[in-house]
Amino acid sequence: MRRRRGIALLAGLVALWAAGLAEAQPQSGIVRPTVEPAHPNIELGSELYAANCSTCHGIAGSGIATPRRGAGGVEGAGPPLRGVGALAADFYLRTGYMPLANIHAEPEDIQQGDRVLFSDKEIRSLVAFLAALGPGPGIPHPDPQAGNLSIGQHLFTLHCSGCHQEMARGGFVTGARVPELQTVTPTEIAEAVRIGPYLMPRFPVSQISDSELEDIIKYVISTRHPDDRGGWGIGNIGPIPEGLVTWWIAVPLLICLCMALGKRFGS
Repeated sequence: MRRRRGIALLAGLVALWAAGLAEAQPQSGIVRPTVEPAHPNIELGSELYAANCSTCHGIAGSGIATPRRGAGGVEGAGPPLRGVGALAADFYLRTGYMPLANIHAEPEDIQQGDRVLFSDKEIRSLVAFLAALGPGPGIPHPDPQAGNLSIGQHLFTLHCSGCHQEMARGGFVTGARVPELQTVTPTEIAEAVRIGPYLMPRFPVSQISDSELEDIIKYVISTRHPDDRGGWGIGNIGPIPEGLVTWWIAVPLLICLCMALGKRFGS
């Protein structure tokens, strides 16, 4: 009996040790070279790509159309990356949209970059490597200070507020959650407009010019510190909280007030 208890205890300790070891492993799953250079370069980008991206996007960005098992038994499939340039690579890596945990997972939103798995040096190296695979669009450098706020509000309302909400607080659409834009950089906004990630439509220069894009970015930045002249902003997320306040607070208070006045004057 003691021997069985000892074996059971030992098995439990081994299981706890294994669980602790697994918990201690990095959650990112990123494979890095043993020694990285001090500065970003294409060679580092090629090593990172081969270790972390080629299972889905193929050798040298050739793409994989039919899902198949790659290194470590990971199922991979993804579009080709030749000719995407630095634009798409920079956006997807800096926002944490890529790499995905698996090919069936939906990209997470752009929240405060808490899912970004590569360092800035590694991202710049990967972007340089992918840009070298073929000619493609470069990273935009918008200047929000050159934008016009009123025009930006009009354009944002026309093209963006249907999903992102008037104050850029995000929302929900069929099959996805629309990210808020309060922590997104001007460059990432410009990249998203030109790429059209996930369910977002792509807006070429023929639809939204570079100057109009700067107008939109200036307006988005202005929504981060709104002037709530009416008092309580209620999160600045539109009519839903305002309606809740009306029906759950204001209306009951008015009913109670009417009942109190009725009792007072009725007596």
